[in-house]
Amino acid sequence: MQTIVTIVQISLGFAALLAIARAIKGPDIVDRIVAVDLILLLLAAGVGAEAATSGSELYSAIAIVVALIAFVGTVLVARFVEWRDVA
Repeated sequence: MQTIVTIVQISLGFAALLAIARAIKGPDIVDRIVAVDLILLLLAAGVGAEAATSGSELYSAIAIVVALIAFVGTVLVARFVEWRDVA
């Protein structure tokens, strides 16, 4: 089980690096928003994988909070972009 979780976490880390590159490169604000949302959701998935390994309820709560923050942040920024017509 530990080997599978390690492989999952390495894969999530690699995906996060690609998302960080997209967030830096852009080219516009919508791409950066989606990349930051993806980074937060990958973080939540990594914490969830650690929760599966350790069995701690604290990691599960942290994963849920990070996912909710990512969702709410993305919705707020999307409304702002729509309001400002930046895209």
